[in-house]
Amino acid sequence: MLDHRLSSEYEELRRTVEEFANDVVAPKIGDYYERNEFPYDIVREMGRMGLFGLPFPEEYGGMGGDYFALCLALEELARVDSSVAITLEAAVSLGSMPIYRFGTEEQKREWLPKLTSGEMLGAFGLTEPEGGTDAGGTRTTARYDEATDEWVINGSKCFITNSGTDITGLVTVTALTEPLTRSSDDSSNHSPTREISSIIVPTGTPGFQVSKKYSKVGWNASDTRELSFTDCRVPAANLLGTRGRGYAQFLRILDEGRIAIAALATGLAQGCVDQSLTYAATRHAFGRPIGANQVIQFKLADMELRAHTSRLTWRDAASRLLHSEPFKKEAAIAKLYASEAAVDSAREATQIHGGYGFMNEYPVARFWRDCKILEIGEGTSEVQRMLIARELGMASS
Repeated sequence: MLDHRLSSEYEELRRTVEEFANDVVAPKIGDYYERNEFPYDIVREMGRMGLFGLPFPEEYGGMGGDYFALCLALEELARVDSSVAITLEAAVSLGSMPIYRFGTEEQKREWLPKLTSGEMLGAFGLTEPEGGTDAGGTRTTARYDEATDEWVINGSKCFITNSGTDITGLVTVTALTEPLTRSSDDSSNHSPTREISSIIVPTGTPGFQVSKKYSKVGWNASDTRELSFTDCRVPAANLLGTRGRGYAQFLRILDEGRIAIAALATGLAQGCVDQSLTYAATRHAFGRPIGANQVIQFKLADMELRAHTSRLTWRDAASRLLHSEPFKKEAAIAKLYASEAAVDSAREATQIHGGYGFMNEYPVARFWRDCKILEIGEGTSEVQRMLIARELGMASS
């Protein structure tokens, strides 16, 4: 018999983050959101709590936990606000995790203590303006200058979370480290091969420019920007992992990140249930609470069904990751189901709230604005279906 109950340690963490989200985040985040302002004070408190170090060993300043613990924290934060949750998710799974997974011991000791404490945020530079989902079509280049033992980077990245805050310390970027070549002679029909590597670029490096913040539909209290690199030079030692393995490394990071996004989406879906239950009990129409109407009850039942199922999918994928079992398909399933569940539940929560659901003072309005990106970021829903089909052994046309 499977036991899906949390251990006492996990449950203590969940309750701690739940209390923090309700007592600290909830009263403040609406104002930050409306001002399109990054919540530095909330992030500092998250750092003091150790949330940025949850899945990392104590030797690097971490809490000695695991990826499951991170996902528990993300779900509880997203029940209240997704801007705060995505700041944590991107900082850990995209900013710190590549260095932990693939960095040298020197790189880990240089960067991880600051990242795991929340003193510094890291970012993940993969997506490009003309690439989007086709991350393998990287155009950013990094030329090795033998005379100076440096990488010279040129190109641009877009939609990069945590890349322009006052506490951002680095961005790890993917770049072509060799020109495009063919796998055989030029007369063949074989596809070109590309050597893509990952390189750590510290904030403030000459030639590294961060644009102004995007004007976004949602996640307005998080930081998202476009980056450009013009003859940006970093030491050769900033190469992350093996040269030519950058794309493969980030595919692994994205597989893990999809579990985290699924947990975040689950939190948003559960937050829709929480807010709608309260509203349905207190909002009266035609002389009785609207929650007495079966149509509202059925909406709430479906919303709870989606949140519950989403939770099971991400926990299954995370458990497989922790046990070093294959998890690519399960991560794609979790990300696909949970993100679509979040969109469906946010729509229904807004409908239950009626006109008030269109007012920004109500959290569900924020949920509605935040949910759609969950079907796009870290792999669109179409990509998840493609991955699932591929894992089932179906060849693409």
